[in-house]
Amino acid sequence: MTTSTPVIQAPRNRASKSNFELYSWIFMRLSGVLLVVLIIAHLFVNLMLGDGIHAVDFAFVAGKWSSPFWQSWDLIMLWLAQLHGTNGLRTIINDYAQRDGTRFWLKSLLYLASIVVIVLGTLVIFTFDPCIDPDSTLSVCQ
Repeated sequence: MTTSTPVIQAPRNRASKSNFELYSWIFMRLSGVLLVVLIIAHLFVNLMLGDGIHAVDFAFVAGKWSSPFWQSWDLIMLWLAQLHGTNGLRTIINDYAQRDGTRFWLKSLLYLASIVVIVLGTLVIFTFDPCIDPDSTLSVCQ
């Protein structure tokens, strides 16, 4: 009687031959640390200084975004948070989507949604006009 040893195949390697996954892993660690610093400072400035949550309104945002420093701060926070979250969801999709077609469509939707959020968020930050009268199309800061 002969016995055969079952052949165990290694899981399919979905990663490319480049170091993309390594760079992605490093990005997650660095962006996570930077996001913690950015968000804690953001919350401290917006909620702890001044009148707290009661002071956060349209005028507060208008005053804050009149400064290029705060525009840049919020832009960096937006981009890092979106890219960090997209990268995390991409990893989850790669881990749990078993079929290549499913993985392709899920990641395509993820990338599309991420691009839309980044583009719209960036436009809002840089085209925000605090002088628009909500009752007319005329500027009240003339």
